Amino acid sequence: MTYKGITQFAKASLIVCTLVLSVAASAQNPFERGPAPTTASLEASRGPFATSSFTVSRPSGYGAGTVYYPTNAGGTVGAIAIVPGYTARQSSINWWGPRLASHGFVVITIDTNSTLDQPSSRSRQQLAALDQVATLARTSSSPIYNKVDTTRMGVMGWSMGGGGSLISAENRPSLKAAAPQAPWNSSTNFSSVTVPTLIFACENDSIAATGSHASPMYNSMSRNPKQYLEINGGSHSCANSGNSNQALIGKKGVAWMKRYMDNDTRYTSFACANPNSTRVSDFRVARCS
Repeated sequence: MTYKGITQFAKASLIVCTLVLSVAASAQNPFERGPAPTTASLEASRGPFATSSFTVSRPSGYGAGTVYYPTNAGGTVGAIAIVPGYTARQSSINWWGPRLASHGFVVITIDTNSTLDQPSSRSRQQLAALDQVATLARTSSSPIYNKVDTTRMGVMGWSMGGGGSLISAENRPSLKAAAPQAPWNSSTNFSSVTVPTLIFACENDSIAATGSHASPMYNSMSRNPKQYLEINGGSHSCANSGNSNQALIGKKGVAWMKRYMDNDTRYTSFACANPNSTRVSDFRVARCS
């Protein structure tokens, strides 16, 4: 064989090996969706997938719901239910819907039966919404028919919705991830939680003060991967729709859900590392890998 032939053979072998390794990696994680993440792709308002949405016509066990879903992710994806806080509606948290969906999740944002519902009620309604998403995924006339892996579910929420999300994680340990924001709850003991949990806190929160809510909630957990990220100077609504913190919070939230709901280790560094941002006043992490 000539030198040129040897070189061409070596190049062809390298391509084949690369393809084999790629297929092997994909086979090891069938939940992996989309290209490898970058800081820019996670801080952008939309991910790699196109999305669509629909209003749930007959909510079962909660007030109202909007479902966001990727239209070109391929296969099945995990599902996340997001609930707002006391006196609030979906508009306060609906920025998460298209953002998460564009990274390969089905997302339902809900209104509660009453805007005055307490965290325990919000948790029940959140889980009811997840259960209805599972039902819709089995309904042939639904836009998300056969699009949801019902073994991979997650929860998010703000204020009393954040407290409700922690209750959901406590009561349904099969959940894969939770990400409460400025959580409020009358109890701060969540020591039984085993679900990987990322708590977003707001430094100057005058409603769910970090010292009496988010921080002791985080400290109470000792059995799960967990993270505490506090927004420098943030008010109670520091993670809400229209807030300037969305690039940072969105990056962290998407990475956390991808890492633990999809078991996608390409997101580990983004999910676990200190962002070292001037927007962060306190950062803690444990058992995150």
